[in-house]
Amino acid sequence: MTEKLHLTPDDDFPEDLSKVEDRELQVLDSQVQRQLDYEYVADGEPNPETEFRHYDLDEEFSERDKRDA
Repeated sequence: MTEKLHLTPDDDFPEDLSKVEDRELQVLDSQVQRQLDYEYVADGEPNPETEFRHYDLDEEFSERDKRDA
């Protein structure tokens, strides 16, 4: 996993988030959120790929919450 603080749309992103460890998933979420924040400030709107990644991460967290309940 990259040590960058944000994950650009051109950076690699796992195809199957269900196989990503919890801690790594949290890092990915932080990187994508920082990228979203940057895009809103710099461009006025997010890149669609960043939005899709953010949505996919939210879905994975929701699925994990259901499994842990």
